Amino acid sequence: TGILEEDVQGEGPEEGTEVDGDTSSANDKYKIVVMPKQVGITYFEAARAGVEEAGEKLGVEAIFTGPTVADAAEQVKMIQDLMSQGVDAIAVSANDAAALTPVLQQAREQGIVILDWDSPAEEAVVDLSVKEIDYKNYAECTWDELVKAMGTDEGEYAILTSTLTAGSCNEWIKFGKEYAAEKYPNLTLVTDPVCTNENVQEAYTKTLDLLTTYPDLKGIIGFSSPAPIGAGQAVSEKGLQDAVSVVGSAMPNDAREYLHEGAIDTVLLWEPARLGYLTVYLAKYTLEGN
Repeated sequence: TGILEEDVQGEGPEEGTEVDGDTSSANDKYKIVVMPKQVGITYFEAARAGVEEAGEKLGVEAIFTGPTVADAAEQVKMIQDLMSQGVDAIAVSANDAAALTPVLQQAREQGIVILDWDSPAEEAVVDLSVKEIDYKNYAECTWDELVKAMGTDEGEYAILTSTLTAGSCNEWIKFGKEYAAEKYPNLTLVTDPVCTNENVQEAYTKTLDLLTTYPDLKGIIGFSSPAPIGAGQAVSEKGLQDAVSVVGSAMPNDAREYLHEGAIDTVLLWEPARLGYLTVYLAKYTLEGN
């Protein structure tokens, strides 16, 4: 936590955790689609590297594609298009689980293996769910790090999140609030979680609003990788590094500048490249009848 490390793009699972070897001929490779919430942001581009590496090492056609904004309607359109392209599996990071249920059910009825990864879809319409982290453990660790960074277990704090329909973020928030109520009863959440739509600029603007509206704010939790970056930018601009603590999920290289100056205190993250690799591996494993 809080440690600077090189970008994990291009890494696969550690040696001994993967199965190498092309078990498919060139003409019958499985077509496995991995769809993020949104292409173009650092976190999902790191996942892309793992997906592409898995395609090469596992002998499948691994396709990484998704909308340019975090929008469930765009994901639905893309999945509808993919259904006519002869793909074997679709793994989706759901912007809105309920909105995707009808199209995922259609795809499954068509014989396409359906997985979710990174952010869950409805359990009833997936063959397999790939979790990036234990949600309860991750939430509790985040709240512990907030209190550690603040240097006190009392005071006002706020939560920045992705969207109101982001399943993984909602689970972290649920478990975190339950944990805080029991372990840190003197922490005060000043408002409902604030949506930032996977956008650094929006997180920055919303954080400025929070700092103005709640002048006694001591802490900010940022869920979704752009959120802590925007929060750190706002804290830095206002010179509040020693007054407001920021923790959350962010790519280390994105957060590097703000970590050095103390505008972000701690980032906690798994390795998205390995998550991408694992998703392709498990899609292939499922397609093989396992």
